[in-house]
Amino acid sequence: MNQRAVALATPWQAPDASLVPTAPAAAAIRDAVKLYRTTDGHGLEVRALDGVTADFGQGRFTAIMGPSGSGKSTLLHCLAGLDTLTAGQVFIGDTPLGSLDDRSLTRLRRDRIGFVFQAFNLLPTLTAAENITLPLALAGRRPDPAWFDRIVDVVGLRDRLHHRPTQLSGGQQQRVAAARALVSKPEIIFADEPTGNLDSRAGSELLAFLRLAVDEFGQTIVMVTHDAKAASVTDRVVFLRDGRVVGDLDTPTVRSVVRRMQLLGG
Repeated sequence: MNQRAVALATPWQAPDASLVPTAPAAAAIRDAVKLYRTTDGHGLEVRALDGVTADFGQGRFTAIMGPSGSGKSTLLHCLAGLDTLTAGQVFIGDTPLGSLDDRSLTRLRRDRIGFVFQAFNLLPTLTAAENITLPLALAGRRPDPAWFDRIVDVVGLRDRLHHRPTQLSGGQQQRVAAARALVSKPEIIFADEPTGNLDSRAGSELLAFLRLAVDEFGQTIVMVTHDAKAASVTDRVVFLRDGRVVGDLDTPTVRSVVRRMQLLGG
């Protein structure tokens, strides 16, 4: 979204029973509308999401793609409880996010959701190990030692645990962020352009790790990306245009994703 904007929100209402997901889904969104009002002096209304309905299955790796301004990141942020809808419903499992107060929503994000962002979001004063376990420390919990060791070895950080972010490459920092997302064994991980700041080799390594997390650990991952190669490692791609779901693609390949994006004008 190129213009500065402010969100327009409405009070939460109990979900219509017909909208509650019935099939196993790690996350779901129903009839989602997200409106913003531009703050550039014109006060124009921007419809970032326009009636989006989608399910994100358990134990699957799903990409969200679309042209610039299609609503990809808005959709991800609303699914993850980082932003609120103007209308519609979001569910993590069978929990409607709109029913939660701020404290409960914070607890849900901490205990049930993992995040991987383009900007890494590591604390510079903490070591890699401390950054990985930070969500657990904030929750007053200790990491499962065996699980921590397994994650660290899978991402190849054993010899970097005592290094601070400035002593790590971009790829290593993003692997720390990915390990942090997994260490609490969340129900779902949301990744927003996780390879955007990485070179091709580091990006490929991160994608291989995310794929492994789904295949071997049963993790659920939803990833926003503009990269056809990144999308090709997922199980499914959901395509957006102008704030609407305009199709999806199972078992994507680079060629099939590029073809579909060309049709969308992206």
